[in-house]
Amino acid sequence: MGSNHREIKISIPVEVLLSASMTEEQITKELREMLAFKLFSEGKLTSGNAAKLIGMSRVAFLFEASRRGIDILSYSENELHRELA
Repeated sequence: MGSNHREIKISIPVEVLLSASMTEEQITKELREMLAFKLFSEGKLTSGNAAKLIGMSRVAFLFEASRRGIDILSYSENELHRELA
């Protein structure tokens, strides 16, 4: 990863990976997506930053967030200005 990234490591028991029938790459992708949508839904990440976290466009992220039942329009006036900037 480049110097503008930080790596965060977590330990996952092998039996968890096996029982979930997932590779390390699959679980990493799943965790990254879950984190992005969770932090966005809590207002801790903008849609742009959440989209960057999972490597998709902001528009695609907002579409997927809406599909997942996440309210994408529940902004305060300040948050709306920040999102549109």
